[in-house]
Amino acid sequence: MINRYFIFCSLLILVCASAASAQTVTLDYYFNHEVHKTASGKMERFHYMWDEKANTGFYIWGDIFTKNGATLDTLDKAPTLQNLAKSDIYIIVDPDNKKESPAPNFIENKDVEQIAAWVKKGGVLVLMANDSANVELNHFNDLAHQFGLHFNNDIQNHVIDDNYFEDGAIAPGDNPIIKTAKKLFLKDVCGISYHGKNVIPVLKAKSGTAIAVITKYGKGTIFAVGDPWLYNEYVNGRLPADFDNDKAANDLTIWLLQQARSKK
Repeated sequence: MINRYFIFCSLLILVCASAASAQTVTLDYYFNHEVHKTASGKMERFHYMWDEKANTGFYIWGDIFTKNGATLDTLDKAPTLQNLAKSDIYIIVDPDNKKESPAPNFIENKDVEQIAAWVKKGGVLVLMANDSANVELNHFNDLAHQFGLHFNNDIQNHVIDDNYFEDGAIAPGDNPIIKTAKKLFLKDVCGISYHGKNVIPVLKAKSGTAIAVITKYGKGTIFAVGDPWLYNEYVNGRLPADFDNDKAANDLTIWLLQQARSKK
């Protein structure tokens, strides 16, 4: 009886410890809040959502996070230190412009201050832009500038016909993040300019322009990339077999979680 009780308590401690160590990955639903009309005429939120299984969603990436022990969350209000208190990783993807939303929530100075304070304390921030026609860059760059980064108003790896996948192909090379993927697909990406000794380019377009970088800010970490990139359309097997976006998604996930754990 004592042995059974001891085993039960040991298992309970392990379960509680595992739950306590799980990282919370929060996806922004405030700056990106696109809606469209369904066939029934109902207005419905879509685009870059954890539970969205269509090509436009992040369902597959979310599943990769959970398989690596993380807990998924969302934030549909302005980020503050209080609202981000339980988050280890905060992902902002493709902030709305007026073409995508009649009343977009732009990133304001108060948001920049709160997000920067959260990162400085040890938060891991992911910034995913887009080509300038499909993202609100001005206010997004107000946030990026806080960390010595700037999303350029350009298009790198332009792919005219989606069947010409090689136009968007890049090799990650010797890379601090992408460890297993050998060939990636990133199309119509905006380049990233930067200053400061802490900024490290981790992916470059065919032109040699940086399209993904990492940097430190206080105790925290920033990963920035010029495209949403890892949504379902490009990690679910639609790409030719020699592209490794699915492996890259897992590589990036593991790296982000490692950065978050190191701040505990």
